[in-house]
Amino acid sequence: MKYAVIRSGGKQYRVCEGDTIEVDKLSADKDKEILFSEVLLFVHDGQIKIGTPLVSNVKVKGKIINHLKGKKIRVAKFKAKAKYRRAMGFRPSLTRIQIEKLI
Repeated sequence: MKYAVIRSGGKQYRVCEGDTIEVDKLSADKDKEILFSEVLLFVHDGQIKIGTPLVSNVKVKGKIINHLKGKKIRVAKFKAKAKYRRAMGFRPSLTRIQIEKLI
């Protein structure tokens, strides 16, 4: 089994070939190829390569499927004994990526 851990937008994702992941919105257009060069860990048939901090000569190739909005996050705050309550909602902008190849 071959998989990698990549970094995108300050977060880490475990990916295999054929996986679909949702990352923070990227500025690239739909149906464009994208190359992740920040690979932190690479595993191929039991051989493990751990980066210090990045693994050299390994890249992850993917294709942008679409841009979308994520699930709504509700935020509420209040002050005790003051009848003060505020609620707000937020939907993060995401990019859905199809992982094509681990190079």
